[in-house]
Amino acid sequence: MWLLTKLLRKSYRYSYKSIFSKYDVVLEREVKNCKTLLDVGCGSNSPVQTFNKNLYCVGVDAFQPSIDRSIAKGIHNEYIKLDVMQIQNHFGSQSFDAVAALDLIEHLTKVDGNKLLDMLDQIAVKKIFIYTPNGFLEQGDRESNPWQVHLSGWTTEEFISRGYKVLGVNGIKSMRGEFAKVKLKPIFFWSFISDITTLFVKNKPQKAFQLLAIKTK
Repeated sequence: MWLLTKLLRKSYRYSYKSIFSKYDVVLEREVKNCKTLLDVGCGSNSPVQTFNKNLYCVGVDAFQPSIDRSIAKGIHNEYIKLDVMQIQNHFGSQSFDAVAALDLIEHLTKVDGNKLLDMLDQIAVKKIFIYTPNGFLEQGDRESNPWQVHLSGWTTEEFISRGYKVLGVNGIKSMRGEFAKVKLKPIFFWSFISDITTLFVKNKPQKAFQLLAIKTK
């Protein structure tokens, strides 16, 4: 049974997810020539869990319960509890091939967000990945985690000005809301429709719900 489940998950990942350019599949493709990755603000369920296991991943987060849940899943090779605004004091310049900040920058103020982008530039050798809502999205805390509150919104133009390529993710912006949940029911059906619209907004990120910004150095 476990083998069948594993095969079904792999089939789903490399067929459905690839067709609709799910961001975890895009990320794995982009890190294929990297050996190390720093996952900043890794949370409890980072998409790096599905990546090639030859990639050495270090997870950083300030919320211990999230780190504990991630450890239980065996997602990263190493964990460090740390305020993300202190990463430059902890990691040296050009110390990781790739650096990812997924669902993170929107939880910082605009000033701190720009500081974070500067630090990621210093730490990364080859690639930087940012995953964030398109513009400001209202969101409160979750699981008593104060770092879940959204404090800023980011645009395609802001990332392009910093040398990023930007892709539209998770379909048309108007179809999803807080925590990226589909607004209409039945959820299964409208999630599928949202995925279909990703094909149209992938290269028109200004119209997408979320942005995947990729910088190649």
